[in-house]
Amino acid sequence: MIDVYSWATPNGHKVHIMLEECGLPYRVHAVDIGAGDQFKPEFLAISPNNKIPAITDPDGPDGKPISLFESGAILVYLAAKTGRLLPASDRGKYEVLQWLMFQMGSVGPMIGQANHFRTYAPEKLPYAINRYTNETKRLYRVLDKRLAGRSYIAGGDYSIADIAIFPWLRNWRNQGIAWADYPRLHAWFERIEQRPAVQRGVQVLADRRKALTDEKARDILFGAAQYAKH
Repeated sequence: MIDVYSWATPNGHKVHIMLEECGLPYRVHAVDIGAGDQFKPEFLAISPNNKIPAITDPDGPDGKPISLFESGAILVYLAAKTGRLLPASDRGKYEVLQWLMFQMGSVGPMIGQANHFRTYAPEKLPYAINRYTNETKRLYRVLDKRLAGRSYIAGGDYSIADIAIFPWLRNWRNQGIAWADYPRLHAWFERIEQRPAVQRGVQVLADRRKALTDEKARDILFGAAQYAKH
């Protein structure tokens, strides 16, 4: 039984979806990031960067328990553990991994900043809003072009690259995106959205998440609490 320490965010949903796709038994532990659960010593012991998600697996690759943080690393681990959603060939594997890194290095950070400045920042800063909204649109164009003649991001088969990217696009309305500008990506999004495992994965902890309307939660996520010593 894999223990998942998570919350209903794009990075959390990546791992929830992967576990559902692989059919692995798992147990979810809610880490309420608006309440500061990510700073508790027991969570920091497995996720030293105080970010969700993290997992522990009592049946690690050498038969011993293993814990992992960083959603991309967790996806690769689960793919290796199950032999699913990551090609066996070197060429196919690296094609998938480059798009997984694209999500980790570009899609997540840039769209995350767009969401922050468009939705959560206490001041509406036109420069920041324009910069990150425009970069988000550029990334959508990259993905739309990539899907010309392809059903999935890394080629002909569904993979951890698709799982990694999909949750970050679910909030497209708040990102300033019009799907009409990205028809191939929109078709891909709808295809992924219809997968039963994806539908189950995005519901994990969804009923626990609250809108960030109170100042305490904002301080924990974006203010001094985030940068205090823990």
